[in-house]
Amino acid sequence: MLGISVEAWIFLQACKAGAIVYVIYTALRVFRRIKKHSRAAVAAEDVLFWIFTAVYLFVEMYHTSSGSIRWFFVLGVVGSMILSAFLVGKIEKTGQKLYRDFRKKHRKVVDKSD
Repeated sequence: MLGISVEAWIFLQACKAGAIVYVIYTALRVFRRIKKHSRAAVAAEDVLFWIFTAVYLFVEMYHTSSGSIRWFFVLGVVGSMILSAFLVGKIEKTGQKLYRDFRKKHRKVVDKSD
């Protein structure tokens, strides 16, 4: 039976793995927005992403849990992906608000000079 400190370390490793997977998928989404893709290209990218994700998470689980499936590892991966999505969404909304405020303020300065 594992000690609580070992289980906590495994959970943190799972959280790290989940965050990495989310960041990679977010980068893929940004790349798709920058350069338009055909449906076939998107499908191929998704298949490659999920193959990479499956292999990466399997290796992480194998190394951290000595080959056994621990449900708190799965919970850590899923939980950190949800938390990452929430945080990225908040950061994105804050950035958009700051950008809108900056543009409003910048327009006023330009309008006053005319």
